[in-house]
Amino acid sequence: NPPHSSQSCLSSFVVLSPFSEGSECIKANAQSCGECIQVAETCGWCAAEKFLTEGQSKSARCDDLESLKKRNCAVTTIENPRGSVNINKNKPVTNRNKDVAEKLKPEQITQIQPQKLTLTLRSGEPQTFELKFKRAEDYPIDLYYLMDLSFSMKDDLENVKNLGTDLMREMQEITSDFRIGFGSFVEKTVMPYISTTPARLINPCTGNQNCTSPFSYKNVLNLTDKGDEFNRLVSQQQISGNLDSPEGGFDAIMQVAVCENQIGWRNVTRLLVFSTDAGFHFAGDGKLGGIVLPNDGRCHLENNMYTMSHYYDYPSIAHLVQKLSDHNIQTIFAVTEEFQPVYKELKNLIPKSAVGTLSSNSSNVIKLIIDAYNSLSSEVILENGRLPDGVSMNYKSICKNGVEGTGDNGRKCSNISIGDEVSFKISIESKKCPSHGKAEIIKIKPLGFTEEVEVVLNFICNCQCAAKGKPNSEMCHEGNGTFECGSCKCNDGRIGRLCECSKDEVRTEDLDANCRKDNGTDICSNTGDCVCGTCECKKREIPTEIYTGKYCECDNFNCDRSNNKLCGGHGRCDCRKCVCDANYTGSACDCSLETATCLAKNGQICNGRGTCDCGSCKCTNPKFQGPTCEICPTCPGVCAEHKDCVQCRGFEAGEKKDTCQDECNYFQLIKVKDRDKLPQPTDQSFPLTHCKERDANDCWFYYTYAIRNETKEVYVVETLECPAGPDIIPIVAGVVAGIVLIGLALLLIWKLLMIIHDRREFAKFEKEKMNAKWDTGENPIYKSAVTTVVNPKYEGK
Repeated sequence: NPPHSSQSCLSSFVVLSPFSEGSECIKANAQSCGECIQVAETCGWCAAEKFLTEGQSKSARCDDLESLKKRNCAVTTIENPRGSVNINKNKPVTNRNKDVAEKLKPEQITQIQPQKLTLTLRSGEPQTFELKFKRAEDYPIDLYYLMDLSFSMKDDLENVKNLGTDLMREMQEITSDFRIGFGSFVEKTVMPYISTTPARLINPCTGNQNCTSPFSYKNVLNLTDKGDEFNRLVSQQQISGNLDSPEGGFDAIMQVAVCENQIGWRNVTRLLVFSTDAGFHFAGDGKLGGIVLPNDGRCHLENNMYTMSHYYDYPSIAHLVQKLSDHNIQTIFAVTEEFQPVYKELKNLIPKSAVGTLSSNSSNVIKLIIDAYNSLSSEVILENGRLPDGVSMNYKSICKNGVEGTGDNGRKCSNISIGDEVSFKISIESKKCPSHGKAEIIKIKPLGFTEEVEVVLNFICNCQCAAKGKPNSEMCHEGNGTFECGSCKCNDGRIGRLCECSKDEVRTEDLDANCRKDNGTDICSNTGDCVCGTCECKKREIPTEIYTGKYCECDNFNCDRSNNKLCGGHGRCDCRKCVCDANYTGSACDCSLETATCLAKNGQICNGRGTCDCGSCKCTNPKFQGPTCEICPTCPGVCAEHKDCVQCRGFEAGEKKDTCQDECNYFQLIKVKDRDKLPQPTDQSFPLTHCKERDANDCWFYYTYAIRNETKEVYVVETLECPAGPDIIPIVAGVVAGIVLIGLALLLIWKLLMIIHDRREFAKFEKEKMNAKWDTGENPIYKSAVTTVVNPKYEGK
């Protein structure tokens, strides 16, 4: 934090957006620097003594940093402490190879880095650091085999008797430092879990079966690196029996976890193999046997036997999860196919645990353990201890091949091989200072590992300037307060900006008179409260709108507006009047003194046809308009305007030929031989117009018009371009030829149409001829040449 100086700050107000971050700081109504920095990380406190104006309360010192600077608070007097991250212990992760002759002790191996950090937290400001994790090769392993010795596991016991040496041999591929232990369990030794008849207490099995007395949990072999010792002791074990199907395995798991010294756990990878072919009892089931005391989670082994099974209930699942996590034990449930669904649900509740399918006689137990260990060791999951009130943590994982995870997935990385390095970005944020104000310690560790990271949290609860406060300062009305961070912090029982009033002696009638302007009736102009005879102005819903003045008669928001902006956006509102920025004037600072917006393309202000007023052109001739008086709807163009004068001076012709000397001397004329010699727009640094006009004889003349250094220049091509006369003979010949050709074309078209018509008619005739049918009857007008006469007298004789 920068050192303080005694430089005072001039008071002024800047209108800010109501949605600025500063509003959050002002709304908090912080009465001290310590309160201010707890609001948000963007808030700062101006500790300059003369920063406040009349009517402003102490809380006006708390604002966002940019607003404080704009309000003329010197940077050296702004209190804005920041958080930090300091690494105290940063031992690099171990690069280890099991083939190397030199072996390291477990405490010499580092898999997580760094090991200790100190974070300084300011409310609302997260601090982020990175943790690295690397699986060390040849890391030591302790494995404890916990077996159900109820009668149904008889054949399994035979296969486990040689487990020690076989498992030691297989584990040599993973680590050169391996230890194994063995324990067994049956059930609580009370009814109704076992039979309590004398004979059944000696031999709980029926028939000719020889079984050992029932027991809850027995530690048969502490963790050892001697596989043959495991085989020897396990070979001596006998099956026992109980009455109900669920077993008392949870009692055994609890004792294995908490009895570290008796079991012989080291600070290495700890594996607990839980082998059974039945379900489990849990908290509450003890009531069946009259056991109501909850499990105390302590070690109760005497002569390697659990002695309090009849006194304490079974532990709950949550209790087991806590103890297994506290003691960094990873659990492998080796259970038969029948109980797979039950133990898979249990696995989901116990972090860093696995479930394997045990064959009916436990013949596959070694493969099951190896597979489960590889699955557990390939995943790292971070957990942290209890967080102080108001503190939150966020995790982001950067795993193998750059795969990132956030949220719940930000705590873990999977598929990690030996030698792989992964990292976690952890962000810690505090929302408030703890009530005790002391440092807190949280620990972060990967589940199933003994290593942990210690994070010390220090909280910024006050400003540095508070340490320089002067108790009973004369600046606080006869020593009635502590002067710190530019303002008075009143002693108990005192109030007022300078602690000038006592809560017990305040008489409103006498003091209100000091809060009326000009002996009026309004107290503090109805915009403030009279406190100890001094007006403290009210705050508005929009924090950047402020009342000020001895009687709160001023404000910074009731000024003229332009374009819906206070003071046109070009000034500040000071006591209801606009104080304009440079180059602006007017009651609403809406009149610009700049003339750049009035410059025309020719470099002249308003094209020389008007004046620049408030940044815009006001044309003197009403026929001109436009932003720079460049538009004249009723005026001819530049070329048409100067055509007659150019024609009379360049060619001694045109309508102004007789008055040329009087009316056309306003420009300088330069003649060029051809159009290529005319000035080009790309060659000029001033506006230039190219013109093409026609005279009365239909001849074209070309010229340019420009204004350079207020001198009007006209370049004109000295020769006219007149069209040549028409050639009569080709025109007449063309017309005659055209008429003939058109006539021939019409005759050809007529002939073609007639041929087509005739062919259609002939085809029609032929078709009718083919379809005609001829009648074979006699001609009605035909008379035969033969006349036959019959004799009427002839009788045929």
